[in-house]
Amino acid sequence: MEPAKTPEGGKGRQEHRWSFGKRETGTPMVLPEERDRNTDGVSGRGRQEHDGVSGRDEDGLKPIRTERFLQTMQTSETGRKKWASGRWLPNWGQMFGRKEVILLLSLLVSFFLSFPLGRYGISPWLLLKVLAAKVFPLRHTWPATVDTVVFEVRLPRILAAMAVGAALSASGAAYQGMFKNPLVSPDILGASAGAAFGAALAIYYSWNITGIEVSAFLFGLMAVLLAYYLSRKIRHDPMLALVLAGILIGTLFTSFTSLIKYLADPYDKLPAITFWLMGSLAAVTPKDIATAAVPMFIGGLPLYLLRWRINVLSLGDEEAQALGLETGRLRLVVILCSTLMTAAAVSISGLVGWVGLIVPHLARMIVGPNYKVLLPASLFLGGAYLLLVDDLARTAASVEIPLGILTSLIGAPFFIYLLLRSKRGWG
Repeated sequence: MEPAKTPEGGKGRQEHRWSFGKRETGTPMVLPEERDRNTDGVSGRGRQEHDGVSGRDEDGLKPIRTERFLQTMQTSETGRKKWASGRWLPNWGQMFGRKEVILLLSLLVSFFLSFPLGRYGISPWLLLKVLAAKVFPLRHTWPATVDTVVFEVRLPRILAAMAVGAALSASGAAYQGMFKNPLVSPDILGASAGAAFGAALAIYYSWNITGIEVSAFLFGLMAVLLAYYLSRKIRHDPMLALVLAGILIGTLFTSFTSLIKYLADPYDKLPAITFWLMGSLAAVTPKDIATAAVPMFIGGLPLYLLRWRINVLSLGDEEAQALGLETGRLRLVVILCSTLMTAAAVSISGLVGWVGLIVPHLARMIVGPNYKVLLPASLFLGGAYLLLVDDLARTAASVEIPLGILTSLIGAPFFIYLLLRSKRGWG
């Protein structure tokens, strides 16, 4: 009787071992405890790559104690060489790749190039002296108007453009991964429509600028919470129910905004409401930036820390749950964080569309779909993009062009180009 062939082609069954998701052949199974006992620090078989002072093995799972790490560094010959050369420090090149560093540098270059632009001309050399005077005791040979223009007019506006662009882009990237849809933007759940209604209501009742911003922020949060609550009551696919609820709530708040515009004074309140809805950073102050920076940071930090799990969430609920991910809780966290960032951005800038839609696409074309690098790239690219658009808004014509008009004029043709160019899936 002929013996049965093995799956490996009759050469005998090979032993397999699974090493943290990687299958290797020809070697016996090695448990993590045995591997740790056979490890001799920095040199020898099973050597470990250290990350920071505490150290971490190459699979990034078991931290090494600080005392053991320092002792190994000082006793082993290879360890002494790494200690002297500083190679035990975190590898920043692995944390941020070359493309991310280039995007960060482009953001910094845009930051400095935006100062000389405007009605009041400032030469680059004078700008350097004005900025250096805040650090070094230089003699003031320029008029006080230059300091006012640089630090009280242009610096707040530049910082606001960077913060709003980064917040909208990161929110759009997170929503696109969560919904697995490239057409999703930060206002898909009604945050922008709610913020618009809140601002229009505050302008209608003649509130000050702080009241307008607070009202826009609160109504933006309220719109998303209502959409989320409504989606929980709809007995349908959770993602589809969430999108439908967001569209319904957004339409409702848009109707309320139109009603307020119809009832507003056509000579005073209506122009103010219309101009706010177009989006602008002309009236932003340092206090506005400080107020909006808090919810932006609170919403942006969890998204940055959870960017690994957004990769899993983009695979679908069944695959993510099979990998042990609580999709409902993670989706709620993503929605809350993105809403905080979007509502805070809209409260100080007005309605600025297309940023959260096209910037994640640009970032995805540059660094790929991995959210480990896609989310930081969206932050850097979004800040630089809206900053350049704001520079164009205040220099292209004799009067300032609203941001919403420019972002639509730039975003719509670019998105048409993307649709015509793409032949495969968006991932």
